[in-house]
Amino acid sequence: MSMLLHACCGPCAMYPVDMLLEQGTNLDLYWYNPNIHPEFEWNRRLENLHKCADHYKVDLIEGGDECMQDFWEEKTYLAEFGSRCHMCYDIRMDAAARYAAENGYDSFSTTLLVSPYQQHDVIIRTCESKAELYGIKFEYIDFRPGFRKGQNMARDIGLYRQKYCGCIFSLDESEFKEKILKSFES
Repeated sequence: MSMLLHACCGPCAMYPVDMLLEQGTNLDLYWYNPNIHPEFEWNRRLENLHKCADHYKVDLIEGGDECMQDFWEEKTYLAEFGSRCHMCYDIRMDAAARYAAENGYDSFSTTLLVSPYQQHDVIIRTCESKAELYGIKFEYIDFRPGFRKGQNMARDIGLYRQKYCGCIFSLDESEFKEKILKSFES
């Protein structure tokens, strides 16, 4: 079985990739995250996902080079989606499901399912609707029990572990905002 595993970042990919490889799953990682802002953060997370992929010797497919900060700040998506998180899941899962279907994968999933901070039920519903739309199987796996283990694994190989989900609004809302912004300067 071949799976396309959408990955939001290296730390969140560690446990799911480790678990899936241990189970014998043939997988490729897929990067499509236009929600991550500012561009420096987008580049830093992609670089660390490359480190994760190299660590596990899996392929990393870059699905896009877009950092859509202006789109997020315009908030025109609220009429269609109701929330920025729902829109964010929709855009990324649409790209992942479409890529998986067009490139002969048996299924797709996402590392977003590892975080206890994400809207798990919304992610599942979004993935199921995209699976139906593109005729590809969505492989639901609740990776959350391995969240802390994955974070420790990321620390062990020296991955950058971010302090906000990725969009410009979550950066503004983060209690670590000043520290994060200072890290962009170094």
